[in-house]
Amino acid sequence: MDKLRSIEAFIVAAECGNFSEAARRLDISAVMVGKHIRQLEKALGMRLIERNTRRQHLTTAGQTFYHSSREALSQLRWAESQVESLRRFPSGTLRISAPENLGSSVLAPILARYQQAWPAVRIELVLDDRFVDLIDEGFDFALRIGALADDLALVALALGEYQMVVCASPDYLAHAGIPASPQDLNAHRCLGNMHWNKRNAWLLGDTFWPLQTTFSCNDGQSLRQAALAGAGLLLQPRVLVADDLACGRLLPLLSDWLPQARPVHLLFHPGQQTSATHSSVVEWLRREIPLVLAR
Repeated sequence: MDKLRSIEAFIVAAECGNFSEAARRLDISAVMVGKHIRQLEKALGMRLIERNTRRQHLTTAGQTFYHSSREALSQLRWAESQVESLRRFPSGTLRISAPENLGSSVLAPILARYQQAWPAVRIELVLDDRFVDLIDEGFDFALRIGALADDLALVALALGEYQMVVCASPDYLAHAGIPASPQDLNAHRCLGNMHWNKRNAWLLGDTFWPLQTTFSCNDGQSLRQAALAGAGLLLQPRVLVADDLACGRLLPLLSDWLPQARPVHLLFHPGQQTSATHSSVVEWLRREIPLVLAR
């Protein structure tokens, strides 16, 4: 017999003063109320209720157990209501990991709009180009760029492609000339990201973006600002410079040799879909990120 149900039957019987009224409130028979209480007394090894044909009263043990169990049951019901609220309404804290450029240029503004719709959700966005362990490091979601491992024990939701672009300011090109092929890069000043290496290098045709660059930084936005100021050729995600390309502050180059686009995935644990918070952010990112990446 369910011990929690037996405790509830005992509390109601103690408050009602008789089994018949307790049975009516619990929507069970008076016989079943008695069975629940006897089962509870057997488990505790103590009499909780003394009862005869005319009246019933709590024993000393029954009084002690009544007050303690009523408080515990109240706390349990409150805990259940909190979990039910999480299931129905987005709230609580979300920890999200993303690569630096993608996180700052795409994800941060999208999450800000999400939070305007669901202000009870607190967001912790950690930007790091390394692959985090969602379980060990306590993340709810991670954005990943590139191919995924075949044995990945996570849900991987495809959100679009991460397309790179080579560009430069009109002023730089006016005095340095326009490169016609990747082989011309050696004659130009090139900007580079310090996070790029042989493992994650970008390939233009059969030429890697120069590892020896004249201006290097570990932040994509800073490299963008340097390119706008005429520092040289820039290889960056198209989404990071889309507005600059649209208004002519930067001009696209070497379009026939651009690196192959890499897929972008949202990763999360399979059991999270039942939470209103997790399901709402998944739907939000599923709708918003592809629109931005397609610019």
